[in-house]
Amino acid sequence: MIYLDNSATSFPKPEAVHQAMGHFARHEAGSPNRAGHFFSRAADTHLRGAREALCELFNAPDPNRMISTFNATDALNMAIKGVLRRGDHVVTTVIEHNSVLRPLRVLEDRGMIQVTRLEPKPGASVVSALQITGAMRENTRLVAVVHGSNVTGVLQPVADMGPAVRSLGAYFLVDASQTVGHVPIDVQTMEIDLLAFPGHKGLLGPAGTGALWVDPRVEIQTWREGGTGFDSQNPVQPAEFPAWLEAGSPNTLGMAGLKAGVEYVLDRGVQEIARWESNLRERLVSGLEGIPGLRLIEPRPKSGAVCVVSFLIEGVTPSGVGAWMDEARGIACRTGLLCAPLYQQWLGTFPEGVVRFSPGCMSTEEEIDEAISAVEACAGHFARVAA
Repeated sequence: MIYLDNSATSFPKPEAVHQAMGHFARHEAGSPNRAGHFFSRAADTHLRGAREALCELFNAPDPNRMISTFNATDALNMAIKGVLRRGDHVVTTVIEHNSVLRPLRVLEDRGMIQVTRLEPKPGASVVSALQITGAMRENTRLVAVVHGSNVTGVLQPVADMGPAVRSLGAYFLVDASQTVGHVPIDVQTMEIDLLAFPGHKGLLGPAGTGALWVDPRVEIQTWREGGTGFDSQNPVQPAEFPAWLEAGSPNTLGMAGLKAGVEYVLDRGVQEIARWESNLRERLVSGLEGIPGLRLIEPRPKSGAVCVVSFLIEGVTPSGVGAWMDEARGIACRTGLLCAPLYQQWLGTFPEGVVRFSPGCMSTEEEIDEAISAVEACAGHFARVAA
């Protein structure tokens, strides 16, 4: 089996992730901040260690503001519903994942907020900082932008957007689901107020993990309320971070694995991972672009891209291609709208979507070459069937 679905979840995980979770489950699996005994202290050490590793990765200054979440969707909902108030205006893009589109739509349909959804400039899947600021109003509280597309991999210029958004007094929320662990991110120099991301993709951790970075300037309401292990006499959620946004027992087992995944990324180096994955992407694009009947979607964007390549084969549904890849060649890929319906409408690939290959840092050049050969065989197979 060749695994090319890392945009959904990374595979394989580093061996250190399995070891960390196994050790924790067998020897240290207490509840953090709930008691003074060894198991609780050990669990708290893993949880805080994960926060500190994430802060090192993103140059974030305060581990207490690195909020543990269950995935990027959890983090995005926490950010969106935590900062917006009735009467607010939001600027976002049609490139977004449903994890941003749907929470905003719910609030919009309830009459609470107004939303402006920007389309990219013609000929490129990029929204400029100038477009963002031009759409902002006096009541714009939030700008929400995906850093890297899960459909095409195209990178948005968040380093330009952050200072522009902050200068006009709004909060800048970045969905980094496809970019954490793949490209460098610095929340301070990029002036990112809210960074939402999962732990199970580029950070190589297990499912059920993620985080939300909340800059000290952000005023955010609780997403849920409940137990914290301290200040239990208080009838409301303790205002201290991270407890303010972390009611209930966290996924400490998962965070032990995430810590190991982040440490792998730090040891290998994000720049080195970016270089390797860029090489894989170019190898894949170069091999696919000469196949008759194949259409690449945004093959070489000028703004750069993470290691995602989407395509169509003439006369064949994406789901048909995906099934053939799995059954005939043992290649795992993703097909369909990829939870990005507005973007695929803009790309002209709606409603059937695309075929997506997403190699990861564990992928090899040999696997890419085999995948190219498989696509060529797939296109030839269906061309013969059609004839």
